[in-house]
Amino acid sequence: MRVCVMQMDVVKGGRETNYETVRRLTEEAMRAARPPEVIVLPELWSTGYALESAGELASPMGEEEAAFLGELAARHHVAFAGGSVLSLRDGRVYNRAQIIDREGRYAAGYDKIHLFRLMDEDRYLAQGKEALWFELGGMRCAAAICYDIRFCELIRKLAVGGAEALFVSAEWPLPRREHWVTLLRARAIENQMYVVACNRCGVTGQEVFGGNSLIVAPDGTVLAQADAEEDIICADLDPDFVRQTRDRIQVFRDRVPSLY
Repeated sequence: MRVCVMQMDVVKGGRETNYETVRRLTEEAMRAARPPEVIVLPELWSTGYALESAGELASPMGEEEAAFLGELAARHHVAFAGGSVLSLRDGRVYNRAQIIDREGRYAAGYDKIHLFRLMDEDRYLAQGKEALWFELGGMRCAAAICYDIRFCELIRKLAVGGAEALFVSAEWPLPRREHWVTLLRARAIENQMYVVACNRCGVTGQEVFGGNSLIVAPDGTVLAQADAEEDIICADLDPDFVRQTRDRIQVFRDRVPSLY
């Protein structure tokens, strides 16, 4: 399964400008000699961290963004996995990662479980309550958003549940870039699965975002990495390599959950 990560700047509150960026980068990715089957976008790609205006910017169930991505997906026959949006449900706003299939249909959503208090997410957003697994390209996949990757318990649960690839969307700041890279590689190594992570780049106010999107193999090898600018990075995910890695060092067989 060929995946592409679209690292982009995000204009705070600028939905139409952000739509145009996604449209332009998708068209660029699909012109490649080997176009992707799956595209990954950053966290809150349509609005940025406009949390103080979340109630006004959120679309009901994220349907506006899902329709926009669905039209792109159907036109180019490419799926979108991850890329979260402000989603309004029952009067509350969630940070929701969306899965759109290659026919343009909304397939699944994941509401961010771990809310980052340093960015006041807990003041403006409702907490997600369920993990998500989904199927893409013959692989069992899972989703996480930004701060989630600091919680190895969640990622291990996803792996124990069969995930062979983890799709991560983030707006991770530049000062903690080394945390970002280290955590992603650690999550891939300890769970012996692919990690496909899209981070935002650019600046909003005083906040500089780190870019450095990554695609990491189950053995920790970095297959592709962006720098701090707008970029598209791609790699191939092979489910057989997941199985080979897990057969070689049998971490899941050797776990002792009763002692943890």
